[in-house]
Amino acid sequence: MDAKVLTLQGSQKETIPLPEAFGEQVREDLIRRAVLAENTLKLQPKGHYPLAGMQTTARYYGAMSSYRSGRHMGIAIRPRQKLGGGIQGAVRRIPSSVKGKRAHPHVIEKTLIERINQKEYQKAIRCAISATVRPEMVKMKHIFENPLPLVLSNDLESVKKTKDLTKIISALKLNADLEKSKDPQRRKGLRRLTKRRHFRKSLLFVVHDDKGLVKAARNIPGVDACTLTDLTAGLLAPGGNPGRITVWSEAAVKNLNEALQKYALM
Repeated sequence: MDAKVLTLQGSQKETIPLPEAFGEQVREDLIRRAVLAENTLKLQPKGHYPLAGMQTTARYYGAMSSYRSGRHMGIAIRPRQKLGGGIQGAVRRIPSSVKGKRAHPHVIEKTLIERINQKEYQKAIRCAISATVRPEMVKMKHIFENPLPLVLSNDLESVKKTKDLTKIISALKLNADLEKSKDPQRRKGLRRLTKRRHFRKSLLFVVHDDKGLVKAARNIPGVDACTLTDLTAGLLAPGGNPGRITVWSEAAVKNLNEALQKYALM
């Protein structure tokens, strides 16, 4: 399987063979599992202060105690604050009281990270790469005209300005897909109160060495750029849905096999 290498102006330069990963059988279940495992690494453990609701003078004396017990006083025998002169204050320290401790607090020791085997993760990335060259899967989410995969010369890695990258996208006839990402959508649920926006994922640029492209692409809505070492299943298949339109540099394609052997989810 070969691919045409294009210049930054969109004209054909040469033809190079593609790695075996581009011909991998697409397994969507494995891709979704890898994306889920990546997303769990972003979760932050939640817990509570161990002494929350317990830092008080309240104490439980028992029902049969002769002092400060509350017996024969017409009040519930609960741990109460110790006030001056032997007076009993408000109930504290129990979950049903005001400012008391929580009944079922979060457990910090809970396992949040979903593990995945290294070989499974590498195969998931190969499947996601293979989905980027299948027109029937890419057309479900993107608009494009040129044949897949899109491989550009190594001059792509030296692009440092956003306006220059925009011209390259125009030369590849991908403006129609990019326009769909410029109209942000409101996040559903309570996040709409913060006016949080969601930009639809569009292009992904993958290069071997970052000489300014990653910084140039971060200001375009929906566009992502990364190096081979930072490539993840979530970038290739946002949300676990494979078939993202991807633009590769020539050096990235040639060094893909070597990079695939080093991918592992920490």
